[in-house]
Amino acid sequence: MTVKSPSSLYSDLDVRVELDAPLAPLTWFAIGGRADALVHPNTIEALQTLSKRCHRDGVPLRVLGSGANLLVDDDGVDGVVVLLDSPAFKAVEFNASGHLERMRAWGGASMEKLVMECSRRGLKGLEQMAGIPASIGGAIRMNAGGKFGAVGDAVDAVALVTPEGELSIFSRESLRFDYRHTNIPRGIVAWTSFKVTPDDAVECRARVREIFTYKKSTQPLSASSAGCMFRNPTLADGTRESAGRLIDLAGMKGARVGGAFVSTAHGNFLAVDPGARSDDLRALVDMVRDAVATRQGVELVTEVVFWRRGEDA
Repeated sequence: MTVKSPSSLYSDLDVRVELDAPLAPLTWFAIGGRADALVHPNTIEALQTLSKRCHRDGVPLRVLGSGANLLVDDDGVDGVVVLLDSPAFKAVEFNASGHLERMRAWGGASMEKLVMECSRRGLKGLEQMAGIPASIGGAIRMNAGGKFGAVGDAVDAVALVTPEGELSIFSRESLRFDYRHTNIPRGIVAWTSFKVTPDDAVECRARVREIFTYKKSTQPLSASSAGCMFRNPTLADGTRESAGRLIDLAGMKGARVGGAFVSTAHGNFLAVDPGARSDDLRALVDMVRDAVATRQGVELVTEVVFWRRGEDA
């Protein structure tokens, strides 16, 4: 569905709108097409109303975070894409009032910056997220994490803008965080409160540096990729296997389709050359998945989100 008449959706709201907006510069792959409408809400009320109207009119509504875990189709996407980059959605409130909160970060805030600020202030609880690029909302939605833990380990509460435009708050007791999954229903993460504890600032900074150094030494962070393409699968015996190791065993390191290739440094990092197309990367994903299924007997599931015109948001 192409947004042809914005008046019924957002012309009277406190938002900034870009029509036919390029999305490639906003993603880590830096490839892909355009959004029919890229909307930047300035207030939570505007976001709630926009969500309600899109739901009412059947207009697809997608949320773009830091773009670190996203592949946009070459033909772009229809409907409305929301980017929470206004000051209201990038705010972080330390020692916020209210029984649920100690530190509250809004959905568009940077996880990387939050980790560094916590370490500077001597607040312990989010060190495991060092070196993981994400917006707060995106990290919560997929329970982002790695070898040292996940963001869900520190969550105290989550506020969600529902498709109907309501603001619902979920306490820790009602939340479940599993590997790259949460039980949070559909909607837009407005803010998250985190459990953090005062600690020695020097030790906090040292821990963050230690984790980041490890990531830098084991992952090709400079490549034009979105980090790990596939989730680490659970095997028949219940153990979780490294997707990168399976890809390596399948002989797929260095494999290439057009401008997309599998990193020789880490099999689960699929990267692109300048000028590559999304179709190249999609074809490479299928090739890698087929090779691992054939040679290792394991079905890989993508961790990266794919956006395509005409598909459900």
